[in-house]
Amino acid sequence: MSLLLFRVDDRLIHGQVVIGWGRPLGIDFIVLVDDAVRESSWEQDLYRMGVPPEIEVIFASREETARDFEQWSSSPRRGILLAGSVETIAVLGEAGMPIPKVNLGGVHHRPGRSERLPYLYLTDEELQLLEKLAQAGVEVTAQDLPTATPVSLQGLP
Repeated sequence: MSLLLFRVDDRLIHGQVVIGWGRPLGIDFIVLVDDAVRESSWEQDLYRMGVPPEIEVIFASREETARDFEQWSSSPRRGILLAGSVETIAVLGEAGMPIPKVNLGGVHHRPGRSERLPYLYLTDEELQLLEKLAQAGVEVTAQDLPTATPVSLQGLP
């Protein structure tokens, strides 16, 4: 499979994704799945500025992701699928996309969320969505940096 990383990070594209994860994985493309960003050309321009020119950025809605997932998965190029929310990755999993593992990166504080790790805040509903993914066979771990030790979903406080 050429999608090497399925990451949830509410900051979307930033240095940690491009340098911290992208370089070690040798990625050629990033699929950024976010319906609002898909419709905003100025946001797309901002995110493209954070990525070297040799890495393609594909902005996709959830619907487009369902349609094009197989193409990205079977590409000879190496890629990352990046979602800005737990809900988005859960919808993709529920749609039947074969997601073997989800990496929870930066999911930051907002009202209703509780701190699970210093970089991971989740509502009870988000935690339930992740547990449902795990029950469907998806390995869910939290890991902010590739050099950090992954924390299993069961290991979250």
